[in-house]
Amino acid sequence: MKNDFIIPKEVTRITDTLENANFEAFLVGGCVRDLLLGREPKDWDITTNATPEQLTALFTDSFYENTFGTVGIVNRETELDSLKTVEVTPYRLESTYSDNRHPDKVEFSTHIEDDLKRRDFTVNALAYSVSKKEVVDLYNGQQDLKDRIIRTVGKASERFQEDGLRILRAVRFFTELGFDISSDTEKGIIENTHLLKNISKERIRDEFTKLVMSPQPMSGINALRKLGLLQYIVPELEKAVGIEQNQAHAYDVWEHLLRSVQCGADKNYPLDIRLTALFHDISKPETRRWVKTGSGNTGQWTFYGHEVVGARITRKILTNLRYPTKLIDKVTTMVRWHMFFSDTEHITLSAVRRMIVNVGRDNIWDLMNVRICDRIGTGRPKEDPYRLRKYHAMIDEAMRDPISVGMLNIHGKRIMEITDTRPGPKIGFILHALLEEVLDDPLKNTKEYLENRSKELIQIEERELQALGEKGKQLKEEVDEGEIKKIRSKHWVK
Repeated sequence: MKNDFIIPKEVTRITDTLENANFEAFLVGGCVRDLLLGREPKDWDITTNATPEQLTALFTDSFYENTFGTVGIVNRETELDSLKTVEVTPYRLESTYSDNRHPDKVEFSTHIEDDLKRRDFTVNALAYSVSKKEVVDLYNGQQDLKDRIIRTVGKASERFQEDGLRILRAVRFFTELGFDISSDTEKGIIENTHLLKNISKERIRDEFTKLVMSPQPMSGINALRKLGLLQYIVPELEKAVGIEQNQAHAYDVWEHLLRSVQCGADKNYPLDIRLTALFHDISKPETRRWVKTGSGNTGQWTFYGHEVVGARITRKILTNLRYPTKLIDKVTTMVRWHMFFSDTEHITLSAVRRMIVNVGRDNIWDLMNVRICDRIGTGRPKEDPYRLRKYHAMIDEAMRDPISVGMLNIHGKRIMEITDTRPGPKIGFILHALLEEVLDDPLKNTKEYLENRSKELIQIEERELQALGEKGKQLKEEVDEGEIKKIRSKHWVK
């Protein structure tokens, strides 16, 4: 059966060049899987019977800087970053894997069959000939795609012992594709979980990130726990299982955190918000205390300080997984201050201003999105529309640049210099008089006009100048009030 896919010209240029030079050329792996699923491939990988030396001779815009035979071919005439470099790898035979990660020796082959048998899962052991429009499928990968099954090529334990990272890749594909894991493959995972001890934190982080950024992180993290893998990634999360909360929450801490990160995925939030949603209550188990509220055993659970402890634990987790410092700082900060919007009835504008200082102007709206994830994760309906609009209005109001003499393109010291005047109340009166004029006509806020006008105002009697200054202050208050009304009107709140 012919499969006529739409392949980017940057890719076909390479396969055509190879075949015109009498070499074989196949698309291979994930891009073929995605094409068969009707998805747009993120990466395009090509395999061939040409050696690295033959490839670099054939493509002048190429580089070869590794021990696995992969040659990068640069596409200069493309606007797509994903196609600027396409990787081409010779058919390979691989030996034993002493470190459970990399082959001890790599040999090049002349047969596509040798290359496909070393692949991890059947749905990735597919090759596609662009010129023939045919799929090479030696391990029933197309049938597994139809059945929505993740299954290893050959014996599961052998594949995982070759490369322990494949264990996490299985769960990641399960999560990204919404497939099931075959029973034999699942058994192989459970028998080899210990292999993750040999995998670098950076590679574990990359797979965990892809899982968190998938459409269904909740199911993926649940699978990590079920298969005994979470202990090698974020063991702190497992402490949340079965930790009951108060009546405000319909779920224990574990499910609350998973539902919170799932909300982040449903809303297509970026990684930092999703990680904050996942970790924001991670220290509730350590801080939980039972407080009696009446006679007998009546009472409730409290979690005082869980946000402070949680920020420290979150920093430890993200640092251990080798996340970038900038992301660690932001997620830790948002975990630390995520409780701010929970006390909905007592938030003042000054408190909002202090919160903006604590988390930074660039992060305050992300903190609001964490609030949304947190609330959805409790099992409650979405945030009350009026209250949410009120939050937004208060943030807008707090972040608005205040109307003040600081807006002027002149300052008191400059006025004293050009008027040869000592410090005194008169300088303040002049500044407020100038502010009134600028508020009436913003075009006057130029250095030239303000300096000339200051020289005129300094000649006015102090009492008259004070009256002009007071008029400027009054106009400032009126403009301030008008701006605040506009903000509240925009959000439909009082």
